[in-house]
Amino acid sequence: MATLDMRDGRAETGATEAVQTQAFDVIVIGGGPAGMAAALAAHKAGAQVAIAEREQHLGGILRQCIHPGFGLSHFKQELTGPEYAQRFIDQVRATDIALFLGSMVLGIDSSESTEDATLHTVTLMNPSGMLQLTGRAVVLAMGCRERTRSEIKIPGSRPAGVFTAGLAQRYINIENLKPGSRAVILGSGDIGLIMARRCTLEGISVEGVYELMPYANGLRRNVKNCLDDFDIPLHLSTTVTRVIGHDRVEAVEVSQVDERLAPIPGTERVVPCDTLLLSVGLIPENELSVAAGVELDPRTRGAVVDQSLQTGVPGIFACGNVLHVHDLADNVTTESERAGAAAAAYALVGGAETNAVADTSCELTVSPAGIAGYALPGRITAVALTKLNFRVRRPVDTARVRILANGEEVFAGKVRAFKPSVMESFPLPAKVIQRALDLGASEIVLSVDPVEEA
Repeated sequence: MATLDMRDGRAETGATEAVQTQAFDVIVIGGGPAGMAAALAAHKAGAQVAIAEREQHLGGILRQCIHPGFGLSHFKQELTGPEYAQRFIDQVRATDIALFLGSMVLGIDSSESTEDATLHTVTLMNPSGMLQLTGRAVVLAMGCRERTRSEIKIPGSRPAGVFTAGLAQRYINIENLKPGSRAVILGSGDIGLIMARRCTLEGISVEGVYELMPYANGLRRNVKNCLDDFDIPLHLSTTVTRVIGHDRVEAVEVSQVDERLAPIPGTERVVPCDTLLLSVGLIPENELSVAAGVELDPRTRGAVVDQSLQTGVPGIFACGNVLHVHDLADNVTTESERAGAAAAAYALVGGAETNAVADTSCELTVSPAGIAGYALPGRITAVALTKLNFRVRRPVDTARVRILANGEEVFAGKVRAFKPSVMESFPLPAKVIQRALDLGASEIVLSVDPVEEA
């Protein structure tokens, strides 16, 4: 029988089987910060773990994020992206976690095993051929992709020189290529702000950062460190309305927008440039999730999960940016460790409830209200302390988080400021969940409501 090299997923010479199979307790799809943290947590819990990663290296997007700002929470010191990733790579390499690098996952199939529990089969392809990994639990940690020009429908010609900000970052930091000489950046997300600074440091003139909304979408520290410190102008309530050029971008047309985000006639102006970088949002990579039967939340575009980060498909968990977009890698790590530990508990206990204080009568959906854009988890299935994450849709100086059940307020937080660029979280006490159940509620509402100052 042919065997697999557990470290890199390569078949031994002379293998004759068309499809080889390896059994694990937990299979992690994705070798970025989320996947590595989940795998390490599952391994620490005693599970036999495999990581499937389509790139030739672990680390994910962090390999090209050479700027500092990572690790302040998790390691209590400031690191660059590669430094942050390398710490986890070293930890993974020091274990017997099986690595299947350069392996593209084709699909996830679920079936009932002989023990009357769900067994998941992950099919992947690498240079050695097709492989199948089986496990009781799967952790989805595929990250997210950038929105492109076609997804925001910018009119104009289709010349060379239009990049997503992340692609330009890879060109400069990994491939040592120069995307252009004179750039305009559309969108004030963190990667757009960071690339404004990076382009300036590489000798690329940045004409300005243009943001559709009346506020910056990136972290305040990035606005300060990347734009203010380098005298790069930020134009709010302004967007690109046309790309000009034939073979190469020659200029872009920008226009101011009204309160409905529609371009205002007569405000158009042409900005000469040879490069347009787009930082207009991230979308979770959920094609595999959908094919596996996982329900998606239309607000986050990630999976609907419970408090243990388990999706509606038993034994499949999700974490990191494939679940919802994070602003800090440290938060990704913390969340993914929870998912990995829960997946290990599910696999080792034989599919039993992973929460020690579970209540089979507890089944609550969680919905956002007010200026809350989303609420996560989307389901609560245990009367236990639950961490709720959310993000607001617009900045507000004074607002309060409220939890409602059957129209009755069962929890109210302190009045404070909220910003869309910051993912918020707070612990929901078990007694609040129990109160909602006592009221006969099937849904709790997380509402963020602006408060008028006295």
